Amino acid sequence: MKLKLSTLVVLLTMGLVTSCSKDDSPNNAQNNTSSVDQLKRIAQNGDWQVTYFFDTDTDETNDFNGYAFKFNADGTLVATKGSTTVNGTWSVVDDDSNSSSGDDDDDSTDDDDFNIFFPVPDTNDFEDLNDDWDIVSISDTKIELIDVSGGNGGTDLLTFEKI
Repeated sequence: MKLKLSTLVVLLTMGLVTSCSKDDSPNNAQNNTSSVDQLKRIAQNGDWQVTYFFDTDTDETNDFNGYAFKFNADGTLVATKGSTTVNGTWSVVDDDSNSSSGDDDDDSTDDDDFNIFFPVPDTNDFEDLNDDWDIVSISDTKIELIDVSGGNGGTDLLTFEKI
């Protein structure tokens, strides 16, 4: 039942992400710039924890239990658990190349990518977080991200919640 429910959630999320039409008007470009700035401010405000990480077909949330993630203004990303620290980088960018998304809302995040990169070996759990994530939703307390792989068609879901 869990796998079927997870599959349903993934399909519904994919439908929501791809169901909007793109607006290339100059106002939309200005709105995306302000949404990028807003997303950066939200991420930089406090410490975050991974509350859900679904990697293609497996719930791997437990790999990140106990880690506090800090998105710093200088683009560095620090994950800390006790005396263990994993350093990486992050950014939020306007990705106009995503032609299947976008809308007319002033706070649209449909064309924004939330980039995460940890320079770790492929066998390290943090390597699974390395991606240019599409933003599903963002609030002051929750960041929901999705990535649909072009290679194998798998879908990854990542949720951070403020600690």
